[in-house]
Formats: sequence, C-alpha cells, structure tokens
Amino acid sequence: MPDAHARTVPQPDATPPTASEDALDARSAASGDPQALARLYQRHAPMVHAIALLRVDRADAEDVTHDVFLKALKSITLLKDGQALAPWLAQIARNAAIDHARSRHRWQWFARSGARPESIPTAARAVCTPDADDVLRAIRSLPEAYRETLVLRLVEQMTGPQIAAALGMTHGSVRVNLHRGMELLRAQLASPNTGASA
Repeated sequence: MPDAHARTVPQPDATPPTASEDALDARSAASGDPQALARLYQRHAPMVHAIALLRVDRADAEDVTHDVFLKALKSITLLKDGQALAPWLAQIARNAAIDHARSRHRWQWFARSGARPESIPTAARAVCTPDADDVLRAIRSLPEAYRETLVLRLVEQMTGPQIAAALGMTHGSVRVNLHRGMELLRAQLASPNTGASA
C-alpha cells in the first residue's frame, strides 16, 4: 500500500541492524556525529512512522517521526543498551503520536468553536486515496496487539525479521500477529459498516 505522494521517511533497510551497530551509532549520535544520527534515522524512521500512522494522519505522522528523533537525540545518553534502541524509539513514537493527536484535537475544538486562528495550516495536507484511508481506519479499529505489526508490514513494507527487531518481539510472535491481524483486517474491510463504504 505505498503512498502516491513523495515520502520523506526512508524505506526500511533490507536487513535489521545489529545491536552493536545501534549501540555504536547511538553513542556517536550522542557525541554529535550527524552521520550516526542519519544512519539511526534511516534504520528506524519507517518503524516510527508506522507507529505514528496508527494515531495521526499521514502528514502529521511525518511531523511526529521527525519530532521523535529530535526527542531521542536529546535523551539518547540515557539509553544504556543499544539493543533496546528500537523498542525505546517505539515507545517515544507512541507517546509523541498520542501527544500530537491530543494537541490536534484541541485545535479542532478551537476551529469548531469559531476561535480558529488564521495560522492553522489546512491546505498543506497530503491527500490519501480513499482506499488507503479505509485500510488505515480499519487497522486503527483492530485490537492494539495487531496494529503496529500490520502497519509496519503493509504500509512500511518491513519484513518479519525487521518488525521483530523494531518492536523487540520474537519472529514467531510477529508471524502470529500478522496472520491474526490480517484475518481481522479482511473481515473488517468486508463488513458493510466499516469497509470501503465507510
């Protein structure tokens, strides 16, 4: 389900990073090495973006992705174990997306109340195809256990081992989540109340 519009989030690497690569790049990024930060972004931005997509729209997901890496850079020295980098980034992404959605909700309240400031950007949002919106809406309605693995697979096109490394799960758990999640997603999309007609 690739985007029709240009992406600023990189495609996932073919192989998951090793813990030692992440640990080395995390230490180097904490010391101010921009290339190390770029490598971390290249490896982990697709996973962060997918998590953000579960909670905010596509344009906001890219903003959240960039915010996550800025937040991570500020506190990367607190990270003791390079192997825990991906799950740590995933948690920052969850929190940042929730915060962003709450903030967006407040702006929408102002807009409905007539107190909307003129500076709220409305025309700058990328347009998604209705099919992609329907699928994302259906994924968001699934149990939380399946959402992240499905978005990482279907939207970010990550492999099972990449998803396992990114989320700190076993490959078997990822396979089970993908299988069960796809069954639920198919049923959700086939339902006349929630599918393409929603």
